Amino acid sequence: MSNRLTKIYTRTGDDGTTGLGDGSRTNKSSLRIEVIGSIDEVNSIVSIIRAQDMPEDINLLLMNVQHILFDLGGELSLPGQSLVRGTTVDYLEQEIDRLNQQLPPLKEFILPGGNESASICHFARSTCRRAERHLVKLAESEKINEYTLKFLNRLSDLLFVIARTIVKAYGDDEIYWDKNRINNL
Repeated sequence: MSNRLTKIYTRTGDDGTTGLGDGSRTNKSSLRIEVIGSIDEVNSIVSIIRAQDMPEDINLLLMNVQHILFDLGGELSLPGQSLVRGTTVDYLEQEIDRLNQQLPPLKEFILPGGNESASICHFARSTCRRAERHLVKLAESEKINEYTLKFLNRLSDLLFVIARTIVKAYGDDEIYWDKNRINNL
């Protein structure tokens, strides 16, 4: 493998712009860069989840998710490029279904928590939802790959199911929302 990044700093962004994959430059405050940054943030949080002690199948699934998130960022850095496909969304749906089959049915809303790893999953889920909102806003002004939006929507669902799976795997309790709690304070 050749050296792709021989120099980490280039000074080309010192004026508040950044380069896209097609060679064009855009403001670092642009919505496209906001979306790319949000996706990078989700990827970073997923790495924290993977650093926790967890079942190997979840770790491998999340590593695949990290690769897809990196592809998604690459797709967005090349306007008009489509790297995320329908089969990518199908993969997430299959994994959600596989994991969800092993969980008790939901009867109440769940608060983020249960254990540290599950809490990090919930943080990643909420961050993913923010990235999704940014992507929806970008889609209002320019054409984006339809599967990219579907992927982020499913990813937040997957992170929720993974949080529940981790809580169950370690014998911890989910924290259910108590709609009457405020009245009992």
